[in-house]
Amino acid sequence: MNWDAYRFSISWSRILPKGKLSGGVNIEGIQYYNNLINELIANDQQPFVTLFHWDVPQALEDEYGGFLSPEILHHRRLWRPGITTSTCSLFRLAKSQLHGRRFRHRAIFGVAQSTSCSCSWCEGFQGGLIGIKLVSHWYEPLTSDKLDRDAQGRALDFMFGWFMEPLTNGDYPQTMRSLVGNRLPKFSKEQSKLINQSFDFLGLNYYTTYYVSNAPYLRNDSQPSIQTDSIAKLSTQRDGMDIGPRFGADWLYVYPRGFRDLLLYTKTKYNNPIIYITENGIAEKNDPSLSLEEALMDTYRIDFCYRHLYYLQNAIKQQLGDLCGAFIQVRGAS
Repeated sequence: MNWDAYRFSISWSRILPKGKLSGGVNIEGIQYYNNLINELIANDQQPFVTLFHWDVPQALEDEYGGFLSPEILHHRRLWRPGITTSTCSLFRLAKSQLHGRRFRHRAIFGVAQSTSCSCSWCEGFQGGLIGIKLVSHWYEPLTSDKLDRDAQGRALDFMFGWFMEPLTNGDYPQTMRSLVGNRLPKFSKEQSKLINQSFDFLGLNYYTTYYVSNAPYLRNDSQPSIQTDSIAKLSTQRDGMDIGPRFGADWLYVYPRGFRDLLLYTKTKYNNPIIYITENGIAEKNDPSLSLEEALMDTYRIDFCYRHLYYLQNAIKQQLGDLCGAFIQVRGAS
């Protein structure tokens, strides 16, 4: 198939079963990843390594709640990209009510601290890059009304900008400061300096697009919520028509043009970072009743990939971003 790179994640617990050095190092785990990386290099494949993919060791969850505690930053710093000669994506982060504002705040520091203690070693000895991998939807205003266009900006700020604004400019988006107020953590001057421009590249995951409209009625000061702070309502239909065909997961509506629009937005909003498309694709439930021949007649997936690659190629031709590579998501486990 002529691919020249392979992306995988390193399981934290496979290297440090107790989550930290004092709990012991699993030498067999290190050897496993060394063997994998050496085999990839021997076959002219560039390793792309994700160092955190939703697998906080249970020992750290039990001890202090994982990313809900600042203690995680100390143990996260121990992760240096020392066993790789590759491009390293430190965190795979998505929007989730469960993790909340504290999770995101500490995750941002985790990226900055890991980059700070690793960049000279990784770049000088291994020739690698260190970045963050984020997922973002694209949003289309439900109408041409200015209020809906403003809601589009807020929706992007509350999903994508929550991380990109601090990592690019040293603070959260102004819309978030205004709407969330004191519930949003603050950065000191030193912290702002540490996180500002603390990544070499952006790993961008894109799957779907939603309509968005202004929704001031969602605001509830007595019961504030991550889901309603943006006072923007997401929907999948306009005038009774879906934004695109739904396939596989309930939330995934196929909208390839959003791929290009998100890339252009990232270029203009966040200083044209180096971008790798680290995830794109569709999910479907396993159907064991299908024969091999039937399973290979995968016309929906082929069409999905074709149309998204068309808009990706279009973005490259129009220089809508500093695009260096793209991956199709196959599986999500470490």
